[in-house]
Amino acid sequence: MSLIKSISGIRGTIGGVQSHNLTPIDIVKFSTAYAAFIKENNPKKSYKIILGRDARISGPIVEALISSTLMAMGLDVVNIGLATTPTTEMAVMMENADGGIIITASHNPKQWNALKLLNAKGEFLDAKEGEKILELSENPAIEYAYIDEIGKETLISDYHHKHIEKILELDLVNINAIRNAKFKVVIDAVNSVGGIAIPPLLEKLGVEVVELYTTPNGQFPHNPEPLPEHLTELSEMVRKTNAHLGFVVDPDVDRLAIVNQDGSMFGEEYTLVAVADYILSKKPGNTVSNLSSTRALFEVSQKHGVKYEAAAVGEVNVVAKMKEIGAIIGGEGNGGIILPELHYGRDALVGIALFLSYLAEKKMTCSVLKNEFPAFYMSKNKVQLPENVEPDTILEKLKALATGIARINTIDGVKLDFDAQKEWVHMRKSNTEPIIRIYSEALSQKRADELAAEFVDKINKLVNH
Repeated sequence: MSLIKSISGIRGTIGGVQSHNLTPIDIVKFSTAYAAFIKENNPKKSYKIILGRDARISGPIVEALISSTLMAMGLDVVNIGLATTPTTEMAVMMENADGGIIITASHNPKQWNALKLLNAKGEFLDAKEGEKILELSENPAIEYAYIDEIGKETLISDYHHKHIEKILELDLVNINAIRNAKFKVVIDAVNSVGGIAIPPLLEKLGVEVVELYTTPNGQFPHNPEPLPEHLTELSEMVRKTNAHLGFVVDPDVDRLAIVNQDGSMFGEEYTLVAVADYILSKKPGNTVSNLSSTRALFEVSQKHGVKYEAAAVGEVNVVAKMKEIGAIIGGEGNGGIILPELHYGRDALVGIALFLSYLAEKKMTCSVLKNEFPAFYMSKNKVQLPENVEPDTILEKLKALATGIARINTIDGVKLDFDAQKEWVHMRKSNTEPIIRIYSEALSQKRADELAAEFVDKINKLVNH
């Protein structure tokens, strides 16, 4: 089965059988439920929904189905076409819309697509709202609009330019320093919407751009998740062109990874760390990342004398925690930067502008900058569970085993902090398959791997006990 219905939207592979894959029937069904939710949540005479998509091959088909369904439900659609996820989020705010739908499967391969659902603030729906939409999607009695009440569609192209202008207006973006640094940057946009948004941003900042895979045709040239093993061509191009650094984004441009001037990895876990260090050097404020993100952000926050807190995994959870403690910067260790001053969403474009500002002011190479941060190493693993084993039961037993030997956090699975050794292990169940994910971090790769192996072994013993 390749159709995943969750509180954050609907995701699946294109083609195949209804309710087992992402078919036109499923797209219409879920779009109808979202429209019904918007109307129930705020009854009024007219509604406006923003629609944006990444460059996936299936995008135009999915876009047409969603737009037609929303209009059939009596909602007006502002279709901004090819647009990054953060651009679509910004458009909801800037157009005073009632919500938005982003058509993207993020870092999944090209056969996947998804509907990601936004509220009137341009933020992802929370768990309660997502559950309501899943409930509505099973309601056969939802009524569509009569002929005089159907909605209309307005097309707006190049919305990323409005997004870029808002970024350039930020005091934290040091345009003069970036221009004076005369950076040369290689960008890899995996042939998606980063290719239409990142070059104009960099050009406005006075950066020389070397483009790699910037044609938005949805033909991903490599696995689109921005992990080191997928970035060999970018690394080679950075070295070959004597560039100062390289940037790579995922297909919808909410994650940012950086390649150093020598082709080595800056590390996507450290994208947020570097940007946070820059912002905290300008003004004090609290920080947030998720439980599976590097401890380095905690250390940087301590250095600046500010409060750090961890949220459950997931952008909506990070945003909720940021609002709760008034954080001025936050995000996730997968390269996601959230700057509330701009909007509450992961945004690789603002991440690029802030990172270049920091690098320009520091007047040092990327690799030297990376060495200024505490060095931590991570190991990411998973254990497949038999169908008859309940993940929550295993996690409860792991919690009991660790009582008294570690600081325990249970807001999302079980996280064990061994503070004296500056290491941790985080175990959480998948929402879509019978597995437990195990992330660990330590002061060396060897120790991180050992820590992960220790808890993989503990889980297997509990399963087979």
